[in-house]
Amino acid sequence: MKKILFVTTLLIGLFTYISCSKSDPAPPSNPCAGVTINVSGSATNATTGQSDGSITVSGSGSSGLTYSLNGGTFQASTTFSNLAAGTYTINAKNANGCSGSTQVIVSSTNPCTGVNVAVAGSVTNATLANNDGSIAATATGGSGFTFSINGGAFQASGNFTNLSAGSYSITAKNSSGCTGIALFTVTNPCTGVTVNVTAVITNASTGQNNGSLNASATGGTGFTFSLNNGTFQGSGLFSNLAPGIYTITAKNSNGCIGSAQFTVTTVNVCTGVTITIATTVTSNNPCNPANGGIAVSASGGTAPYTYSINGGSFQSSNLFTGLANSTYTIGVRDANGCTNNASVIVGVLTPGPLFNAVKQVLATNCAISGCHVGPNPQNGLDFSINCTIVTSNSRIKARAVDANPSIMPPPPNPELSAADKQKIVNWINAGGRLND
Repeated sequence: MKKILFVTTLLIGLFTYISCSKSDPAPPSNPCAGVTINVSGSATNATTGQSDGSITVSGSGSSGLTYSLNGGTFQASTTFSNLAAGTYTINAKNANGCSGSTQVIVSSTNPCTGVNVAVAGSVTNATLANNDGSIAATATGGSGFTFSINGGAFQASGNFTNLSAGSYSITAKNSSGCTGIALFTVTNPCTGVTVNVTAVITNASTGQNNGSLNASATGGTGFTFSLNNGTFQGSGLFSNLAPGIYTITAKNSNGCIGSAQFTVTTVNVCTGVTITIATTVTSNNPCNPANGGIAVSASGGTAPYTYSINGGSFQSSNLFTGLANSTYTIGVRDANGCTNNASVIVGVLTPGPLFNAVKQVLATNCAISGCHVGPNPQNGLDFSINCTIVTSNSRIKARAVDANPSIMPPPPNPELSAADKQKIVNWINAGGRLND
């Protein structure tokens, strides 16, 4: 019984399977069939160089639409903002995924087209060596201006202070970003002023510090002058200079300065100069000790002259006295230091006839052994020596002629003859010299 029931159930199931497999299922329905999504958009153009454009879209053909920009995330809002210039694809989609699309172009708009931003201003010039100049700038061609100096940060004020002398660029920018530029020049009293320095050079003599610079300047008035950064002085003359390089700075009454270098060289002022020396022996009597004399004159150089003897110190006097018989070197130096030398002989004078006559009388009567001759002459007077005779002239007359204080030669020697005494008198009356 159980076996029959199982077979029956199996047959019934097979019949049912065969019956169902022969029936075709109904095809699924397309929710977008007959649905057309239309998309349109309007653009607000971007400012040139900025991303401030936008697109506003609308769709039709369904409800509950969402929108996507360039394949991005869908949104319910119909506005896309912060767009740069370009072409954009807008997709619209309903809840069933039915979609449509369109392209919208965001163009570039230059708000400064036709706008001329003009910058003007006033300048307060700087004083010398100070940063106290200023520029006060204004602008036209818009509103809401800000200002920049030399490409710096923009500021609301058009006033720029603490400026030194120089050129400055002021940029003005209006609220739309339109700009204009103007150049301004801040000057000081020396702007455009060139101080030129010149000098007359007097070169130094060899071995001396007698060079000079006499400076002058152009490019203003009221000049003062400085040598090698020294103190400024009213005169442009600088004297007592050694050979070398010197910098002279000139400053005018406004403080504007200029400098120049000058070279003082060495010049031999004696080149081509020949000093001619003339000498005269004024005295050469050897019997008045060291009473020789030389007088000097000079020409061919630059007066005044100074004089020296035997390499000694130079003196202004051209006379040399108290000289013994000898050879002397006389030096002459002119005002420029040029020198020359000459040799002069102060010689021994030749005895005169009156002296020779007296000497002969003395040689016969006094310059004899035991008297005024030899290594130990009487009273130290050797009358065989010419100068002893000359220097004793008054003594000889007193003793031999006047017997004062006693007669010479002494007794028992005979007294001089009247003729011999007259020879002594004649010589004394002529001066009692060697070269009478």
